[in-house]
Amino acid sequence: MKRFIITAFLILLCFLLQCTVFQALSFGGIVPNLLIVLTASFGFMRGEKTGLLIGFFCGLLVDIFFGNSIGFYALVYMYIGYMNGKFSAIFYPQDIKLPIALILASDCFYGLICYVILFLLRSRFDFTYYFMNIILPEIVYTIVVTIFLYPLILWINTRLERGELRSGKKFV
Repeated sequence: MKRFIITAFLILLCFLLQCTVFQALSFGGIVPNLLIVLTASFGFMRGEKTGLLIGFFCGLLVDIFFGNSIGFYALVYMYIGYMNGKFSAIFYPQDIKLPIALILASDCFYGLICYVILFLLRSRFDFTYYFMNIILPEIVYTIVVTIFLYPLILWINTRLERGELRSGKKFV
């Protein structure tokens, strides 16, 4: 129950920070995608199922507040969480290279899917412009924020796991 409450709080906090504080700190209208950082981080820390669930709720928030239809962003974030969960077997908390690489790949995947579904299918074929002016700057900004946000998420996850281990030993 404690993990559920803290995870829900983190989802809401990242969503609010992304929509308020980082909107004020945007560079040329580009904002880091904190929800991808959160979804990917919990995906490779906790596994496929957790990544999928957190991705669903992160995407659902984006759908409700910014989407044209309910489900598109939820589906994209679910795929991101699930695919990052595939790497939970090779996750080491001390190594920051894997999380940075996976978050980079996740944000790139997110940008490409949004381009294909939201622009390419509407006959907007200027991929180079979209990539250079939207996808690439967002990836760079997200990675810079990840360097500071990821250790906090890792610390919270470690504390939750320690608490679960201690409470599990009480019942054994």
